[in-house]
Amino acid sequence: MKVAFLGTGLMGLPMAQRLLAADIQLVAYNRTPEKLAPLQAAGAEIVTHPRHAIRAAECVILMLTNAPAIYNVLLSDTAWQTLQGRTIVQMGTITPTESQEIRDAVVAGGGQYLEAPVLGSIPEAKAGKLMVMVGAEAEQYERHLKLLQHFGTEPLLIGPVGTAAALKLALNQLIASLTTSFALSLAFIQRQGVDVDVFMQILRESSLYAPTFDKKLQRMLDSDYANPNFPTKHLLKDTELFISEAKSRSLDLSSIKGVRQILQTAVKMSFADDDYSSLFSVIKEWGEAIGE
Repeated sequence: MKVAFLGTGLMGLPMAQRLLAADIQLVAYNRTPEKLAPLQAAGAEIVTHPRHAIRAAECVILMLTNAPAIYNVLLSDTAWQTLQGRTIVQMGTITPTESQEIRDAVVAGGGQYLEAPVLGSIPEAKAGKLMVMVGAEAEQYERHLKLLQHFGTEPLLIGPVGTAAALKLALNQLIASLTTSFALSLAFIQRQGVDVDVFMQILRESSLYAPTFDKKLQRMLDSDYANPNFPTKHLLKDTELFISEAKSRSLDLSSIKGVRQILQTAVKMSFADDDYSSLFSVIKEWGEAIGE
């Protein structure tokens, strides 16, 4: 099977490289052509227009920024006409509603569609240890299981299209909220003169602990947010998606809206392309700036 890979950014590149390492024929497209150089060097076929990639492959994997990018790359007039007989595997983070609408457009073009968003970052993508959540019919899941196992050993069928997208947003909401809560507690104990090591010792031994706290601790203490696996702007985007989708579900969104404000401030403070642990600096510096 020949696979087309559309979108080779921070996550897409190592995921595409895993397919090449498994001797899968790969044709790749990216809106920023320079990002395709490592794949070309590893033997991928490079194309300059998405329709060429779609036409050349049986299966098309999408790892694009958002739904508008998917519409632009996959569902433009010229690309949409090439979907007949192809299977589209959407692996980025979009809302359930967007995923279902894209599915309908793909099916109308004669193709099949499944969603398979992933949890994890660049190290997990390189190692093939992502958590792959699949929204599809059971038959589609079984047919593409071997392909998806190149990204994570145990892809899990969540339910029909939309359910995996919803689960991914729920998990990314936790990333944003947990990190913000930890950053606030860390800043608080520093201001109170409590030793950080003692704080972490107690936290690690409690049921409150989450491994992400240790992953972000040193970055926060050092104000070192360079070389991100997940930039602040992407977490803000996913938080916005969660809020937009959750509005219709009669949920109180006060807490996540507060997190969104902190992420928006981080972007304004030029942390957009830095690691999202930069929100720690917002919590400290913004409070000082307004006298709180």
